[in-house]
Amino acid sequence: MLMADMNDIDDSGRIELDGRLLQALVAVHEEGSLTRAAQRLGLTQSAVSHAVERLRAITGDALFVRSGRGIVPTARADALVVGARRLLAELRDFGQAGAFDPAQLRRTLTIAANDLQRDLLLPPLLARLRAQAPGVLLRVIPAGAPTPELLRDEACALVLTPRPPEAGDILQRRLFDDEYRVFFDPQARQAPRDQADYLAAEHLTVAHDGRLRTLDIDDRIAGLGLQRRIVATVPVFAGLAALLAGSTRLATAPGRLRHGVLRGLADAPLPWLQPAPGLTMYMVWHQRHQDDPMHRWLRELLVACAGAAAPQRSASPPPPSTL
Repeated sequence: MLMADMNDIDDSGRIELDGRLLQALVAVHEEGSLTRAAQRLGLTQSAVSHAVERLRAITGDALFVRSGRGIVPTARADALVVGARRLLAELRDFGQAGAFDPAQLRRTLTIAANDLQRDLLLPPLLARLRAQAPGVLLRVIPAGAPTPELLRDEACALVLTPRPPEAGDILQRRLFDDEYRVFFDPQARQAPRDQADYLAAEHLTVAHDGRLRTLDIDDRIAGLGLQRRIVATVPVFAGLAALLAGSTRLATAPGRLRHGVLRGLADAPLPWLQPAPGLTMYMVWHQRHQDDPMHRWLRELLVACAGAAAPQRSASPPPPSTL
């Protein structure tokens, strides 16, 4: 049952619930902080606090409670924020029913990406967003091992991943291809000479979300019946560098990481593993966004960023398709 004070009820007895209150609810829920929510919305902290108090009066629920030095949402807030995002999306669609103009956008765009695609694609994407849509805030969250629910959530516009979740309402577009390489510290060892040398070493790998295996290469090697001595797993590729430094360990990871979080390490191919293990990166979205002009524009920007980031010696750019 909804509750409200007199300031939230108009002359006809209807509860006043406007887009600003919904924006405050979503911002506080996602930021976990009144201060950060205020900064995101361009408001004072007192204005956001007042909005939360109005929402508490309307809903009859605390919505956010203190936990340690921060705040956490109640179960009611978790449920309400789903509807709030949907209503805000409908309001944006209503306001943008005419010709689409990126310069007029005033919204947060959330993209889920792990560190390979984050470091490769999102810096040039942000530069293009600042030039074309300065009113947009780019919010990046970890993709982990993505599930369909991540994209069904109204808060996430796109996921960048080599493993698109499989579901009838999820669409995908290839962005670029990469190949797996063996990374090592050249001050501590040489590249593995052959398969036996490779298998004799200690290995590191990435396991997103605490899973045992999430990389295609791990599945490929295990499928061949080969056993490696994996001595540590990390949740992101950036965690490999410190564990490789000064050791004879190996990590098999996407080659383009040599330009990012694995810069400074040496890498070598796996000639004994044929055909050479590859990796394809996709952008993935929910079908509700397929014909949205704003979302189509965002996807086109990412395709352009992927094309600009492709090394000259790499495979040809992705084939044309309907975005």
